[in-house]
Amino acid sequence: MAMIPEESIKAVLDATDIVDVIGAYFPLKRAGSAFVCNCPFHNEKTPSFNINPAKQFYHCFGCGESGDAITFVKNYENLPFTDAVKKLADRAGVSIIEGAYDPKIEKRQRSRSKLIELHNAAAEFMHLMLRKSPHAAHAREYLKNRGFNIEMAERWKVGWMPDNSKLFLDWAREKGFKGRELIQAGLAGLRDERNPEAGLWVRFGNRLMFPINNDIGDTVAFSGRQLVEDKKSGKYINSPQTQVFDKSRTLFGLDKARKHMTKAKFALICEGQIDAIVCSEKGIQNAIAPLGTACTEHHARILKRYTSEAVLCYDADNAGYKAMGKAFEHLAPVGIHVRCIDMPKGEDPDSYIQQHGIEAFQTLLDNAKEYFEFKLDQESRETNLADIREKTRLAEELASKINLISNKIAQDTIINQVAARLGIGAQDLRKGMRKAALGQKRQRDYDKSRDQNVDHNGEPMEQKAIQTQLDSSVSMLCSLALNSNEAQEIIREQLESLHNPLQNTTGGHLLTTILARKPDASSNSAVMAYLTTIEPGDRMALQQTLSYRTPEDIQKATMEGINMIINSHYQREETAVRATLAQPGLSIEQVSHLMQRTKELQKILKNLTNRYIR
Repeated sequence: MAMIPEESIKAVLDATDIVDVIGAYFPLKRAGSAFVCNCPFHNEKTPSFNINPAKQFYHCFGCGESGDAITFVKNYENLPFTDAVKKLADRAGVSIIEGAYDPKIEKRQRSRSKLIELHNAAAEFMHLMLRKSPHAAHAREYLKNRGFNIEMAERWKVGWMPDNSKLFLDWAREKGFKGRELIQAGLAGLRDERNPEAGLWVRFGNRLMFPINNDIGDTVAFSGRQLVEDKKSGKYINSPQTQVFDKSRTLFGLDKARKHMTKAKFALICEGQIDAIVCSEKGIQNAIAPLGTACTEHHARILKRYTSEAVLCYDADNAGYKAMGKAFEHLAPVGIHVRCIDMPKGEDPDSYIQQHGIEAFQTLLDNAKEYFEFKLDQESRETNLADIREKTRLAEELASKINLISNKIAQDTIINQVAARLGIGAQDLRKGMRKAALGQKRQRDYDKSRDQNVDHNGEPMEQKAIQTQLDSSVSMLCSLALNSNEAQEIIREQLESLHNPLQNTTGGHLLTTILARKPDASSNSAVMAYLTTIEPGDRMALQQTLSYRTPEDIQKATMEGINMIINSHYQREETAVRATLAQPGLSIEQVSHLMQRTKELQKILKNLTNRYIR
C-alpha cells in the first residue's frame, strides 16, 4: 500500500500538467485535442502513445500502457511509487505528508536511508585518509603521476581505503554503524559465514577509491583502483549489488554531467571512470562511464531524460568495437542518436589527452562519425569485404541494427548509405531487416519471460501484475462511474438489483469498490489518486477503461450497461436450470422446483426488458 495519503497524491496531480511532464522527456505532437508521440515503453515507428490533457491521462494503443503523470514518471524512470510522487511534488512545489501505512516499506526505506548515510560518511572518511594519512603517500603519488591535483580529488571525493582493516572498522563503530550494515553496503563481509564471531573482512583494502553517486549526488557505491599489483584481484573492483546500487542502472559521473549533457546536447560515454574524470576536468563536463558493464537498456532510458545523442569513446580493439555495438542496440530504440570516436589503437581518453592535449581530443570528438559510417570504416580496415561471406555477415548484422532505429526518415537514409557502401541493393537490405525483425521479436519475448531484474534500489522487482479481466458491460460501467458522478449515482440506485449479478460477473468487484469509495469523477486527480490505492492488476484494468470515449447520453448508456449485466446474469442462470432439467434421474419434486424457477427467470427477464430497454 502507498505510504503517501490519497489526499497528498491528489494535491500533486492537481498541481501537475501531464503534457508538461511527458513533454519534458521528448517532443510531443498535437493531434486534435490530444498529443501523441512514439511510445517510450515499446519500439514503434508510428506514434500510438496518446496524452489526453483534459483527463490528464496517457494511453498507448500499441502496448496498452496507461496511467497518469505519477505512473509515467514511475515507469519511465524506474522509480518506486513514493519517489515518483515526491519528484512531481518537488517539481510542482507541493508539500506532502507521508503516512506509515506499511511497516515493511517503512523498514526498507529506513534501511535505504541508513545505507546512503553510511556510504556518504565512508566517502568522507576515505577522502580524509587519502589527504592526511601517512600510509596513503603511495596513493597520493599515484594521483600526482596521473596528473591529478588535490582540487580534483576534492571535487570527486577520491579516497583511500586503508590496508589495515581495523582502522575502517574502528571508525565505523565510533560512528555508530553496525557490522550488519557494513555487510549490506558491500563494504565488508564475514570472515567465516558459519561463525559470525570470527569477525569481518573489509573490501577494497589499499585501493584508491572513487565514490559512485546516484543522479542526485548521494554516494551509493565505490570503485576501487588497485595500487599494488595483485594478479588474484582485478585492477578495478566495484561494490556488489546492494539495496541502493545496481551497476546496470547506474552511470559514473551522471550527477555532475547531467546538466552539461542538456547544454551540450549530447553525452560522452567513456569506457572507464578515470577517462570520464579526465574529460570532465579538462572541460568536457558531459562525460560519463558505465561501471564494468556494457551499456544497458536502463542506462539508455536514464540518458534519454537528459539528451537525444550519445558519443561513444571506447578502446580501438575487438572488445571496444563489440561494446559499441551493444551500446547502440540499447540507445537507438529509445531514440538516442549514436556517434563514435575513432580512437587510435592502444589509446584511451586519459592517455591521449596526456600525450596530445585536450585540443587534439576535442578534434577527435568533433569528428566523431555516425555509428554506421564508423562501423563500415572499421570493418573495411579489419576484414575483406570483397569476400562474399564477410559482406553477407556484415549486411545481416547491420540490417539487424537498422531495425532498431525508430525514426523512419533516418532509417531510410541509413539503408541507402549502407547499401551503397556494401555494393548491394537497398531492397536486399530491407529483406534482411524483415528477417532480422522476426528474430529480434523472439529474443525480446524470451528476455521478457525470463527477466528477473531488480529495481533501482537493488530490490527484486515484483512480477508484473496480471491485468484483472473485466466483462465488457462491467468495463463500460466502470468507465462511466470514473468519468461521471451522475453515472455513479444511477448505478448506486440499482445496487440492490445488481448485488447478485455483480458477484457472478467477471470483474464485478471493481465496480462495487468504485461505488463504495465514491471517487469524485469530476476531478481527474481524485480519480487518479483513487487508482493508486487499489491492487496493481485492478488498477491496470481500470486505467484502460479511462481511454474509452464518454457517451453523450450518460443516463441511457448507464441504464443499458446495468440492464446488460442483470440480463446476462439471469440468462446464464436460466441456461443452467434448463441444462439441469435435461439430466436423467430427477425426482418429481426436483423437476417441479426447476420448472418453477424457469418460469420465475423468464418473468424476471421479461420485466427487465420492459423496464430498461428504450
